[in-house]
Amino acid sequence: MEKTKKVPNPIDRHVGSRVRMRRVILGMSQEKLGEALGLTFQQVQKYEKGANRIGASRLQQISRTLDVPPSFFFEGAPSFEESAPAASTRAVDDGSTYVADFLSTAEGLHLNMAFARIQDPKIRKRIVDLVCALAGDEAQSDGEGRRGEKRVGELKN
Repeated sequence: MEKTKKVPNPIDRHVGSRVRMRRVILGMSQEKLGEALGLTFQQVQKYEKGANRIGASRLQQISRTLDVPPSFFFEGAPSFEESAPAASTRAVDDGSTYVADFLSTAEGLHLNMAFARIQDPKIRKRIVDLVCALAGDEAQSDGEGRRGEKRVGELKN
């Protein structure tokens, strides 16, 4: 009999990614969170990946440690219908899982926080255009190549 790899439930993955995101925002290591919870960093890793389900009392303990209400971990969670077993094996079409996964990384979070501190909307647009060009996207950041706008290669200081 062939062994199949168990796929984490989408809700467990979402909650875990929100734990990771909040921990990274606070600049807390997995080891430090584990110490506060009386766990190993490996257990924290499993929670963050959704490999292990977080029980209600543990979630309350995590919410106190990370200074957020328990509801924080469910914000933007897939609906009940989307979390059904069949849904856990299919890709999400809207890209929200990819974005949430990226934002739960240290790089994604730092990039997002630094980008949000840029006050000038023109500079933010230039950065988006640059990233799109580096990623190989042909279209402008607004999804259409508007006439009269400079392409990334044409931008001057």
